[in-house]
Amino acid sequence: MSTFKNLKFDFQGKNVVVTGGARGIGLQITRQFLEAGATVAVWEFSTETIETARKELATWGTKVHFQQVDVSKYATVETAAQQLPFAVDILINNAGITRDKSFSKMSVEDFEAVINTNLSGVFFCTKALLPKFADTPNKRIISISSVVALYGNFGQTNYVAAKAGVIGMTKTWARELSRKGFTANAVAPGFTMTPMVEAMPAEARKAVEDKIPAGRWGKPSDIANACLFLASEEASYISGTVISVDGALVV
Repeated sequence: MSTFKNLKFDFQGKNVVVTGGARGIGLQITRQFLEAGATVAVWEFSTETIETARKELATWGTKVHFQQVDVSKYATVETAAQQLPFAVDILINNAGITRDKSFSKMSVEDFEAVINTNLSGVFFCTKALLPKFADTPNKRIISISSVVALYGNFGQTNYVAAKAGVIGMTKTWARELSRKGFTANAVAPGFTMTPMVEAMPAEARKAVEDKIPAGRWGKPSDIANACLFLASEEASYISGTVISVDGALVV
């Protein structure tokens, strides 16, 4: 059972879809929902990444399902939604990519690739899964944005535009879907320690760390904890908000 401060969340009987849920932050979100009793469908693009995660999560048996999904293509997403073996209670829109370059060097292809995955992909997954949600008053849509959506970032025109768009969609869905039993919220991670970041030179990591008021990088579990809270019964009156999980980087 996962713990958030003094709250213990129980997701027994709940079904969760986590896009990009086989690595990094997404894998931690998957793991913590499993630990809290949920059944989780992991949507992941890379078959190699799926196989690695399948071995890591093997102890959960049939509580975790893997589907190879390209979230940037609606037809693929729609097929995956139709093949789900259960009704959905919670959707975590986490899948994303980066193609960082300064604006003058960013190609149209770089821009479109990130928009198609990080923005259109969130729309596609939510659209396709909406009819698959269980008929309950406690349905959750949680989308992973980024603190850069709030203040911009050099070399990330495409990524910032996509993540800012996710916030806009989230607020709109909160208004449109609340009376149908949904909450819609976004989580905006700051600098978070993932395997990719761990491969950075130590001096580069230290330079980033010095910018964070909390004095440390975020952990994937910090992001997962926020998702579990927003998915819980305790957060049933929170909708249309953005929770920054960034160690006070953006205040």
